[in-house]
Amino acid sequence: MTKAPRLTIGLPTYNGEQYLAEALDALLGQSYEDFELIISDNASTDSTQDVCRNYEKQDSRVRYIRQPRNLGLAPNHNFLVHEARGELFKWASDDDLYARDLLKRCVDALDEHPEIVLTHSWTAIINDDRTVTRAMPYPHATGSPSAPERFRSLLFGAGGDDDGGIIRTSVLRRTPLNGSYYRADRTFVCELALNGAFYHVPEWLYFRRDHPNRAARAFRSVHGWCVNLDPRRASRLRNPALRLYAEYIWGFISAIKRSPLTPAERRECYNYLRQWAASRAFSTHRKFVGLTTAPEVPDISVDALVAGQEAG
Repeated sequence: MTKAPRLTIGLPTYNGEQYLAEALDALLGQSYEDFELIISDNASTDSTQDVCRNYEKQDSRVRYIRQPRNLGLAPNHNFLVHEARGELFKWASDDDLYARDLLKRCVDALDEHPEIVLTHSWTAIINDDRTVTRAMPYPHATGSPSAPERFRSLLFGAGGDDDGGIIRTSVLRRTPLNGSYYRADRTFVCELALNGAFYHVPEWLYFRRDHPNRAARAFRSVHGWCVNLDPRRASRLRNPALRLYAEYIWGFISAIKRSPLTPAERRECYNYLRQWAASRAFSTHRKFVGLTTAPEVPDISVDALVAGQEAG
C-alpha cells in the first residue's frame, strides 16, 4: 500500500454534474498537494459518474466510489470519514469553489497550533457566474481557549461553515459524526468546538455557491429535510417533528457529556443550553430580522484565486 497522504478530502455528491468539474479543478489545483480525494457518489442519475471517472483517470489522488443506492446525505458524508487514510480530513462540496491556497493556509495553521482541532477561512457567497454576492468575516468566538465560551458562541450565533474546515481526523472520530435529526449539523460543530479551539484564516478563500438547486433550498419542512439526510426517516409516524426536535436538543446534551470537559465547564455549558432553550421557547413565532441595509461586498476576484478559473 502506498504511503498514506496527510490529508483526506471527502466529496459526497448526488447529481452534481452542473458544477462538479469546477469544484474538482479547484481542489486538484491546490498549492498543497499531499492529499487524497475520495468521491462518494450517492447513486447519481445524471452524468456525475462520467465526470468522476474522467478525473480519476487523470489524477492518481482521486478515488471514485459509487454507492449502489442513495444512502442519504448524512450517511454518505459519514462514509467518507470511515474511508479516510489521512490524519487530517476535510469535506468538500460538489458546487463550491476553493482558493488555491486554502488547504495550505489551513494545514500550516494546524501545524503551528497543535491545540487547534479545526481550521477554515472566511466564507464568501457566490452566484452561478462566480460573482461574490455576500462576504462577512467569521462571526463566532470559536478561537477562545474556553470551551464553554466556544459552545456559547456557536449556540447563540448564526452563520459559519465550520463543517467544511480541515479537521484532525482523530478528533472527528471521537464524535458520532453527522446525525439525521433537525439541525444535526449544529450539534456536530458544537461538539467539535468542545474538543478544542478553531482557527479561521482572516481572508475569503472559501466560496459557497448559492443556486436554486442547492440542497438547503430544496427541502422546506423539517421532516423533508431529515428524509434528505437519511431516507430511513421517511415514516412520519416513527419520525414526527416532535421527535426530530427532541433529538436536536439531546444532541447538544450528548455532546457535552462526551466531550473532555471539567465538571465546572460541563455545568457552564448546560447552563448556556438552558438559557438558549428558554430563548427559543419565547421566540418560536418570531422571524429573524437581518440587516436593514446590505453590507458592502468586498472586491474579490474569484477567477483569479481559484485554480481552473484563470481564463474565466
